[in-house]
Amino acid sequence: MAERSEQLIRKAQATHCLTRQDIAELLGDADCEERLAQAADAVRQEFVGDGVHLRGLIEFSNICRQDCCYCGLRRDNRRIERYRLTPDEIVELARKAKGYGYRTVVLQSGEDPYFSVPVLCHILQRIKKMDLAITLSIGERSREEYRAFRAAGADRYLLRIETTDAEIYHRYDPGMSHANRLRCLWDLRELGYEVGTGTLVGLPGQSLDSLAADVLFYQELDADMIGIGPLIPNGDTPLGEAAPGDFHLTRRMVSILRLLLPEANIPATTAMETMVPHGRELILASGANVVMPNVTEGDYRRKYALYPGKICVADTPADCRQCMQGRIAAMGRFVARDQGFRHHRKPNS
Repeated sequence: MAERSEQLIRKAQATHCLTRQDIAELLGDADCEERLAQAADAVRQEFVGDGVHLRGLIEFSNICRQDCCYCGLRRDNRRIERYRLTPDEIVELARKAKGYGYRTVVLQSGEDPYFSVPVLCHILQRIKKMDLAITLSIGERSREEYRAFRAAGADRYLLRIETTDAEIYHRYDPGMSHANRLRCLWDLRELGYEVGTGTLVGLPGQSLDSLAADVLFYQELDADMIGIGPLIPNGDTPLGEAAPGDFHLTRRMVSILRLLLPEANIPATTAMETMVPHGRELILASGANVVMPNVTEGDYRRKYALYPGKICVADTPADCRQCMQGRIAAMGRFVARDQGFRHHRKPNS
C-alpha cells in the first residue's frame, strides 16, 4: 500500500475529515482496501460498539409511479408481478416482527399512490402502539406529507439519492428532479427524522470524483444512516446490459463513510451478499453495524424484484432472524437490544 494512502487513512481516523481529492484517491487505491477496512472497523467499535442492529424489512408494495432505469420496480416494467399488501397485512407483519425480537421495522415500497396520508398514517399509528421504531422508505412526498407521517409515528426515513451528480441522476431517473430529491432530504432533516440516504455504485458514467462528492454531501447533511450498494443489472430495465458495480469499490466506500461519519448507522446491504458469499459479514467487518433481514412472507419476497439473484427469497422470516443472529455471534459481535437510534456522543475513553 502506498505511503500516501496510509497517511490519508490515519488522517481520516484521527480527524474524520478528508478532502474530495483525498476520498477519490482512497476509493481508487485497491491496495489499501484491507487497511481501510481495519481502520473503519476500529472506528466503528469505538463510536457505535459491537452491537449489530437488526431492522425488520416489510416490502409492502412493488407498485411504483417512477421509472428509474436501474430498478426492477420501475413503472414501465411489464414483466414484474405486481402486488400490494393491505393495511391489516402490513400491521400483522409488524406484529410478527416484534415477536421475532425486532425493535425496528422498515416499511418499504415503490412510490405507490394508494398509500395516501390517511391510509399510511393509520398504519403508522397502529404499529407505533407496539413500541416499535418505524423507518419509512416510500420515496418522494411533499413536506406536508412528511410532517404528517412524523406526527403519526415515523421515526426515520430512508431516501437514497443514488448519486449527487445531477447529470447522471437525470439520465437514469427520467421525469424526476435532482433538486426535488435534495429538497426531500433537507425537509426530512428539518422535520426531525433520522435521515437515511445512500449511493448506487456502478451507474454508467459515475466517477471516483462523483462518489467522493456523495460522501461529502452525506457529511453536509449529517446523515444518520447511509446505505451503499453496487449496481446489479436487471434484465427488465434499460441498464440490463450494464456492467455490475464493483464490490470492492463499494466496500472501500463503506469504510470511508465510517471513518468520516463515525456515529452513523451503516447497513451491510443484501446486494453485497448477492454479489459475494458472506458479503454481509465482510461489510460488517469493514465499518457497518446494521442488517435489515426481510420479514415479508411468502411469494411477495420474490416479487419485490429490485434486481435478479436476490438472496434469501425462499427463507421464512424466522429463518432469516435466526440465521443472522448466529452469523453475527460467530463474528464475536451481538444483536443490539435497543431501537438503534443514532447516539451523538464522544468516543469511549
